[in-house]
Amino acid sequence: MSRRGFVIEKRMNQNNSHYEVIIIGAGAAGLMAAAQAGKRGKKTLLIEHTNKIGEKIRISGGGRCNFTNLYASPNNYICQNPHFMKSALAGFTQHDFIKLAQSHQIAYHEKTLGQLFCDGSSKQIINMMVNLCYSNGVEIKLNCQVNDISKNDTFQLQTNNGTLTCDSLIIACGGLSIPQIGASDFGYRIAKKFGLKIIATRPALVPLIVAESERHLFTSLSGVSNPSIVHYKKAQFPENILFTHKGLSGPAILQISSYLEKFNNEEIIINLLPKIDLKQQFIDDKNSKQTPANYLKTYLSNRLIDTLATHPDFHKSITDLKKESLLAIADKLHAFKVKIGGSEGYQKAEVTAGGVDTDFLSSKTMAVKTIPNLFFIGEVVDVTGWLGGYNFQWAWSSGFAAGNNC
Repeated sequence: MSRRGFVIEKRMNQNNSHYEVIIIGAGAAGLMAAAQAGKRGKKTLLIEHTNKIGEKIRISGGGRCNFTNLYASPNNYICQNPHFMKSALAGFTQHDFIKLAQSHQIAYHEKTLGQLFCDGSSKQIINMMVNLCYSNGVEIKLNCQVNDISKNDTFQLQTNNGTLTCDSLIIACGGLSIPQIGASDFGYRIAKKFGLKIIATRPALVPLIVAESERHLFTSLSGVSNPSIVHYKKAQFPENILFTHKGLSGPAILQISSYLEKFNNEEIIINLLPKIDLKQQFIDDKNSKQTPANYLKTYLSNRLIDTLATHPDFHKSITDLKKESLLAIADKLHAFKVKIGGSEGYQKAEVTAGGVDTDFLSSKTMAVKTIPNLFFIGEVVDVTGWLGGYNFQWAWSSGFAAGNNC
């Protein structure tokens, strides 16, 4: 080959490694951003450090993917700036994603509280997003690990596949939750390298471990489920709780876990009888010969009653008990106090709370305010949704915003 031919070939290889947009992370947010960038005619590359696309989508909802929620609004998210989510959520709503799913003939159903699941498999959502990427000309590289990122006129990515460059870079590599499918702190490290602040991260939507002094009580109740209202400061959630051998799980517990500022020595309060006013019931039935323990069998499982009704007053007839004793029993069940000793960590957490400080990002585009053409989206950002499809909706909305502005 002549020297001139070698130079031309070299330039072609260099051009092949340059993209207008590179997205790091092929999860929900990254797939949406890539599809939108490609739709706009951008030469787009989506890279993923594992050998699978959309693993969190695949495993979610018991394999049926709770892909959004009918009632998604900014009020369903936790963020240092409670207004930050408004623009992105308005720019691509849950109804927009539902229309997208419908256009790909994905059948779905509402399970409860606005939670939408595929009738079939979560792989339908993955296939839809991958097909959107390919139909819009997006290139996808798996097993592509980014070792370092720098920026001059363009972004330079040092990878195990060589150097890649791009005009716009979107970080969509998620948080720390579920490390067994590839989660890492990569996104936070990149944010810090470019001078962004990180709001302290912690597991969210995660089962709780009770304090050691109370563990024996919960071990004996392992497997018992109960409709409840769980309170922590101003937050409260009315759904089922599940007693585990370590503590508590179930929807209401996962929800409240996102609000705990720390997990050691926190206290939550559980109303075990959310559908009745036990104080009023006792007053109305003050002449009853039943014991409170027997009386409660209408409302609570026998195992729960046997474990909680250890005080002698539970086994005296209601008519023989003073009002103060009856009110004390009601208080115990309507305001069951639990001291928390920890959580089951990122291994069991559905999402990561905290992340890239939203003060550094544009709420409309997800771009870093001080660094042109750098974007952070999805779970890596300090936006945490409730249980029930809200976090996927944030992924779709933030990915859409970045993909349309990169």
